[in-house]
Amino acid sequence: MPSLKTGLVIFIALWAASFSFVDTKTASGHLGTAAASRIDSVTAGRQLALQYCGNCHLFPEPALLDKKTWTTGVLPNMARRLGIKLPGQDTLKPLSPDEEKIVRTLAIYPETALLSRDEWDAIVRYYESTAPAEPLPQKPGLPVTPKLPVFQIRELSFGDKPVPQTTLLKYDKNTAQLYVGDAQNALYVLDGRLQSGDGTLKDTWWIDTPPTDIDFPKHAAPRLLTIGIFSPSDQQVGRLMTLERSAKAGSSPINIRDLPRPVQFATGDLNGDGKDDAVICGFGNNAGKLFWYDGFEPTKEHVLKALPGARRVEIADFNHDQKPDIMVLMAQAREEVALFYNLGNGKFREKTVLRFAPVFGSSYFELADFNKDGFQDILLANGDNWDYSSVNKNYHGVRIYLNDRKDNFREAWFYPLYGASKAVARDFDRDGDLDIAATSFYSDLAQPEQGFVYLSNEGRMNFKPYSAPEGAHGKWLTMEAADFDKDGDVDLVLGSYFHTVGEMTQLIFKGITSFPQLLVLENQGK
Repeated sequence: MPSLKTGLVIFIALWAASFSFVDTKTASGHLGTAAASRIDSVTAGRQLALQYCGNCHLFPEPALLDKKTWTTGVLPNMARRLGIKLPGQDTLKPLSPDEEKIVRTLAIYPETALLSRDEWDAIVRYYESTAPAEPLPQKPGLPVTPKLPVFQIRELSFGDKPVPQTTLLKYDKNTAQLYVGDAQNALYVLDGRLQSGDGTLKDTWWIDTPPTDIDFPKHAAPRLLTIGIFSPSDQQVGRLMTLERSAKAGSSPINIRDLPRPVQFATGDLNGDGKDDAVICGFGNNAGKLFWYDGFEPTKEHVLKALPGARRVEIADFNHDQKPDIMVLMAQAREEVALFYNLGNGKFREKTVLRFAPVFGSSYFELADFNKDGFQDILLANGDNWDYSSVNKNYHGVRIYLNDRKDNFREAWFYPLYGASKAVARDFDRDGDLDIAATSFYSDLAQPEQGFVYLSNEGRMNFKPYSAPEGAHGKWLTMEAADFDKDGDVDLVLGSYFHTVGEMTQLIFKGITSFPQLLVLENQGK
């Protein structure tokens, strides 16, 4: 299937071929005054859109969304950010007092319009006249086999939770325990074997806000990240802390507060001083940042990117110079993958390696060497639909970008999957190549059984898709891969998160009555 980039190039070429050689004087004679005026209007609207809608982020082509979504969802929000006050729209009214105060301070919505109302109306007419009437459908891919070949599935619930809201899954191989975060400010510790029964739940921690990430340093207590406010927010109440009930003698517990809605962190010795540093994705909402703490010291903060939307970060030596570099996936409007080369002494040089449209929906990435050339490739999932354009998008799915050994990445494979939220690459069937497990969280639940898809690597960038009926029993926001049962292969566990009871109701109407917190996929080998 052609990539999103290829599709946009074709679209632009066709559109340009239709209008770029039109002389409006000649058009008046051959097409009539009305037609010539319409061409002028569309051309002017596109130029204004390029100027104002492509100023802060990649220009969004009209074909990315349907007419209604543009005119009732995305464009009204864009108008407010350009200072255009539309009738009946109070920008700050829906916000809580705390959020309103912060947004006013950020000056997200200017008091003075940056363009005239006539210019804005021309932009709206451009999108309205050139966007498709309905969202473009995904091209059909390979048929999905409704039975998993490698895994045996079982459901797991604990903690008396009627509505699953799992925010974190992380396996500690040092203790063979699984940590499960919950939106109700709980952190559960499970026996890593994930057997059913009362023996599975080993401990419960009550945290101040929902947990989003955790790591497990050797010979030290875990380090836990909490988000602050799970829904979109600019309040800085996230926290990075040592997870322990009482500090050990001589230790220095971590307790870094007031973080901008952090969602993930990674650690490594970035400046070569022999101590771990922490890189944190402060997703925020209207404001956020990608930043790192030297030695986990809050007084030694270094900002790499002062923008919202930092979604996930990985640390790896990309240029093979023995220094750890940083790669980050940025969501929100300026969607991209950026690479920060380590220059030494805590200094970095940024290179943008992939750019996406602001409605692309970046949700997750990880590094993997798919072609076994010794260089890291990118596995990326995009399907985030929690925004102003919550419609099916034909470019949502899972992608592989291959590294040309110079950190230039090209799309080599795409699997269409509405609402794709996460994808991990492991050799699940132990045949020597990387398979992919993917989840869809942001979908409209039209095909809930494809909330989980297993993609078996058949070689030469060919992947055969499989699903399972149990995939319809939850909305899988989180996923962890590890050898939970200690038999030498990689198992999976999926964590369900229902944001509203209405989402569960949709599934009940489809005949589904079981809603486990976790779905355990035990690898049975070949």
